[in-house]
Amino acid sequence: MLRGLLLLRSIFDFDSKLAKLEELNSLISDKNFWSNNNDAKTITKEASSIEKIITLLKNLENELNDLNELIELSKDELSELEQVKIQIKHFEEKLEVLEEESLFNGEYDDLSAVLNINAGAGGVDAHDWAEILFRMYTRFLDSEKIDYEIEEISSGEEAGIKSVSIRVKSYRAYGMLESERGVHRLVRISPFDSNKRRHTSFAGIDVVPLIEDSDEIVIKDDEIRVDVYRSSGAGGQHVNTTDSAVRITHLPTGIVVACQAERSQLQNKIRALDLLKSKIALLEREKQLKKLDDIRGEQVEAGWGRQIRSYVMQPYQQVKDTRTNIEVGNIQSVLDGDISIFVKEYLKWRRQGLND
Repeated sequence: MLRGLLLLRSIFDFDSKLAKLEELNSLISDKNFWSNNNDAKTITKEASSIEKIITLLKNLENELNDLNELIELSKDELSELEQVKIQIKHFEEKLEVLEEESLFNGEYDDLSAVLNINAGAGGVDAHDWAEILFRMYTRFLDSEKIDYEIEEISSGEEAGIKSVSIRVKSYRAYGMLESERGVHRLVRISPFDSNKRRHTSFAGIDVVPLIEDSDEIVIKDDEIRVDVYRSSGAGGQHVNTTDSAVRITHLPTGIVVACQAERSQLQNKIRALDLLKSKIALLEREKQLKKLDDIRGEQVEAGWGRQIRSYVMQPYQQVKDTRTNIEVGNIQSVLDGDISIFVKEYLKWRRQGLND
């Protein structure tokens, strides 16, 4: 029994989580804590998640003790067997919740993230597909009550979007979204083809963790090219009428970032630089740790044979993830933001790969 309790505490790093929760609660109790609303929300969400794990572990320990006593009693009292079964069921339910928490064990899982969608091969259909994915992800984030902001959006000439960048400021944003990195393929009867032929379109998704110590990265003025342009998008709050949007190219690495979320050119530049620092910090860590493929995966062209997930509307309806082999027949539900099954199964698949 004692061995089981110690194993649970070890697997979930119980003592470390207690210390982290104490640190977060100290921040929350500060009188100026809510001066930055977004940071405050992220911290409270992290504290709540850690507290949930600690409570679950304590409850499991208590139930293990109770279960041990019941098993001892049931050896002589057959009437106690039913109660043992009930206790085991409760224990298994709590263990399942704890198992889901254990899936978020990646180095960057707890961090906020930026999700980028880029139209790939397929012309105007690909631009439309990119916008469909944009809608899918924002609906998913809304359903999970996760805050996000549109960093930059570029409209297609005829329809849809060429690209969009979404900043997801939330605890575990990266862990929730890493499953989406890669090429997404759509097969359907094209609404832009007068002959109603079936078309295949592609879009590329990239997910970048916002590394917290990226402020250590120093970017010199002569290492970047700053371009200013007028915001473009689907309308409403995402579009400014002045040349306030900023695109920054990091010349040594070729990394490009953009931001048009703010009305001020200076604020957009600050936010773009912040993202650029995170990308450079991630690149440096990948080089140092020699695990580029493990952290970011191979960055490939969004085209044939590269997809991680296929969405088929005709001649049948199905969404299939090529890594986990999970299939969903209700494609409309998925496009409406119901992608939780893909997220969860990917995390299981990832953990299995790490253990092999």
